[in-house]
Parts: sequence; C-alpha cells; structure tokens
Amino acid sequence: MVSDLRTFKTKRLMKKSKYISRKPDEKGFVAYSAEETSVWHDLFVRQMKLLEHRACSEYLDGIKALGLTADKIPQIPEINERLRALSGWEVAPVPALIDFQAFFELMANKKFPAATFIRTREELDYLQEPDIFHEIFGHCPLITLPVYADFMHEYGKLGLQANHADRVMLARLYWFTVEFGLIQSSQGLKIYGGGILSSFGESQYCLDSDKPLRHPLEVIEAFRTPYRIDIFQPLYFVINDFSELFGLSKLNLLDLITQARTLGMHAPLFPPKPKDQESRFL
Repeated sequence: MVSDLRTFKTKRLMKKSKYISRKPDEKGFVAYSAEETSVWHDLFVRQMKLLEHRACSEYLDGIKALGLTADKIPQIPEINERLRALSGWEVAPVPALIDFQAFFELMANKKFPAATFIRTREELDYLQEPDIFHEIFGHCPLITLPVYADFMHEYGKLGLQANHADRVMLARLYWFTVEFGLIQSSQGLKIYGGGILSSFGESQYCLDSDKPLRHPLEVIEAFRTPYRIDIFQPLYFVINDFSELFGLSKLNLLDLITQARTLGMHAPLFPPKPKDQESRFL
C-alpha cells in the first residue's frame, strides 16, 4: 500500500529512502548476503502459498516462465534473458529514487525499473520503498505476457507526451490497474496488481473482506477516484481480461483526463491521513 503516486515508481523522489540499491558487478550480478537471501525465501514461500488460488493463472504461469524460486534472489541478467525471449522487455536496475521522466523513458523503451535492495526482516510485511521482491515477484511475471507488456509499453510512451499534471492523473490509472487491479476469470475473481501480489495482508483482504467496493473498470471513474497508500484499498477496479487492459492504451486518455477534471473528483472513501503517520508500502 503506498501517496498519490507513492507506489508509482517515479514519486519515490518525494521521500528519501533509507535503502540503497545494491551495486552489481561487471556482469550485472549482485552478491546478496545469506540474510538477504533468507528474507527473499521467507517472503516467496509465504506469498506463493497464499497466491496459489488467489492470483490469476497468467501471473502464476509467469512465475514459472521466469524461473523464480525461493532459493535465491533473482539476478537481473537472468531475468532479462527470459523476459527478452517472452515479451521483448528487460528489467533496468535503478536507485531507490528516480524521477518521472526517467520512469517513462524506461517504460517507453520496454525496460521495467527495479531497485536491487531487499527489505529487512523488521519490515517483512511493509516498507516505505518498493524493493526487489515487490518489483520482480509482484510485477515481472505478468510482463512475460505480451498483451500486458504491450499495455505497459504504450503507457510509457503516453507518459512521455503528458505534462506533469496529466502524469499525476495517469498515475491513478496505474494504481488501480498495474498496482491494485483485480481480474474476473472462469475460476472467479483473481489478483493481477503487483501491489497486491507482493502484499501478504492485502492479497487476503482484497478478495475475502466484505469492506471494499469492487467495480468494473471505467477509466474516467479511475481518474476521478483518490486513494491512500498506507491503508488497504477501499475500492478495487475489475477487468474481464488483459485485452481490455491493452484496449485502454488505444483510448485518448489525455482527453479522458480532461473529462474527468470537468466532472470533478469523487469524495475520498477514507479518512484523512494523520499528519504524524509515516507512509508505508506493502
């Protein structure tokens, strides 16, 4: 769970991270410690057990396609070899903090930004910055799916054309789809948003709780809907399939942003955040 734009990678500039990305060697590999590997193992085992019947099948297929296991933290060169073959994408190692322009440039060039640090055991359930578990485990399995990867590519290109104010609105769409989206399948409602898939608490709450609203995705409604990053989401938007997601990139999203502004923003479905409460990312 993460401020307006908090999980949206580029807004990491808003707050200095206490984490520092690990520097790879000349071949792009990082020498993770035994403790870091143990943290990955525990996160992976816990989450895979939970997601077996909660995540969409495309995501679970992507886990296998990338060769992700509990035994080691993925190395970006190995992930890239598989991603390039499956969808033409790569993962780009970045510092914990990057700006809007860098984010959209990477996405427009079929590169998904990922910091190479992993959370500490003290922050196993949530942390302030998206780490390699969130980025690789949460997001990369679906980038193996060409239709999903194509949506991300078009989204990146659109972001390069948008001004700052429109990028803020585009971040809402990213939040309600790529980060916290649900999908209707023949086996029932499933998870595809990376912010949920990497969150132990929210991957249970989003499907089991009777508290949140679950609405079919309407783009203008997503643009009009505020969210908070430090709570379980009060509203999830649902797509029917990934071709619907790709179809969003073919709409005139900048015009729809203008329409959303004309209609006005919806009242928040949550109370104001206490001023002394620190943001947390699951």
